[in-house]
Amino acid sequence: MNLHEHQAKTLFKSYDLPTSNFFVASKVEEAKELAKKLNVSKWVVKAQVHAGGRGKAGGVEVVESLDDVETFAKKWLGKNLVTYQTDKNGQPVNSILIEECTEISSELYLGIVVDRSTRSIVVMASPEGGVNIEEVAENNPEKIFKASVKIEEEASDDDAKRLAQGLNLNSEQTNQFIDIFKNLSKLFIEKDLALVEINPLVIDDKNKLKCLDGKVTVDSNALFRHEELMSLRDTSQEEQRELEASKWDLNYVSLEGEIGCMVNGAGLAMGTMDIIKLAGGFPANFLDVGGGVNEKNVSEAFKIILSDQKVKAILINIFGGIVKCDVVAEGIISAVKEVGVDIPVIVRLKGNNANIAQEILTKSDLNIIFEPDLSTAAEKAVELSK
Repeated sequence: MNLHEHQAKTLFKSYDLPTSNFFVASKVEEAKELAKKLNVSKWVVKAQVHAGGRGKAGGVEVVESLDDVETFAKKWLGKNLVTYQTDKNGQPVNSILIEECTEISSELYLGIVVDRSTRSIVVMASPEGGVNIEEVAENNPEKIFKASVKIEEEASDDDAKRLAQGLNLNSEQTNQFIDIFKNLSKLFIEKDLALVEINPLVIDDKNKLKCLDGKVTVDSNALFRHEELMSLRDTSQEEQRELEASKWDLNYVSLEGEIGCMVNGAGLAMGTMDIIKLAGGFPANFLDVGGGVNEKNVSEAFKIILSDQKVKAILINIFGGIVKCDVVAEGIISAVKEVGVDIPVIVRLKGNNANIAQEILTKSDLNIIFEPDLSTAAEKAVELSK
């Protein structure tokens, strides 16, 4: 689950991480008054969406009058912001962040991710802030410094000092960085986060460190432990089919192709998508219905796939291990009848009760094609989608 920048910064403040003073406006009429409360002569105003590239898309501005704050609010509140990370429709702007402007001496990068190979978290720091860390990793990998922190251990001063040296910090800044390093690690572990990025972490005109931006992703599997974080979920930022799928415990990701996919198991789903590509087609989605799929899940999965107007054919690839293939077949028939499917449905079932499933499908008199060979099934899906 992603957080907005203002939500991330509120978390930062609760862990004594230095941030700019800010307010959040969700209505045009309150933007100017909130800006006035900051008692400054220059503000940074930022559209709040779950996407990068806001600045280049006009969603971040430095303004020097209260009227300009209001103008920015009128421009974006209730509108959609399109960036290189969104689709062509963009994402809705329901709030804007209004913060005091910081004079920047230099920009750094600080981030934390999970390293499953070492069962630890990895803190990454770089003097090359303000740009994508992926670009730094590709072009200047020697400028990325790392430290591992075991979840059961406290982050160490020595690791922090080593990263501070890589960032070329002076002694006073190093002492401040030690606190940031330890508090950010504590935040990451205690809140079960999957990603934290502060890009940029800046040195301001007073030679102090400040978290000027904040990107936070929470591990959705751990949300049951954090009611205070669950309340921060902004479903308006989520793709609606993906949101609907999550209600039925379906793992769905929307793609750009024309062949809808329904598969059980993430690995099998990836393999199915590869075979569709190999056959000359393009998958419209990734959809893993899981090992414990039932008739209702199948029906809802059908509805979600068919809500995508680009879909011209559906390929179902189910391995009957935990689940029985005949149960899946009944679910397919029920869904086709309920939804009224008017595009080809190609089904490949293997495993538990596959023979019974084939008999059920062939006797259904519906537009369902049973094909036991996956490569052939993919080829038929591609052919019929055209």
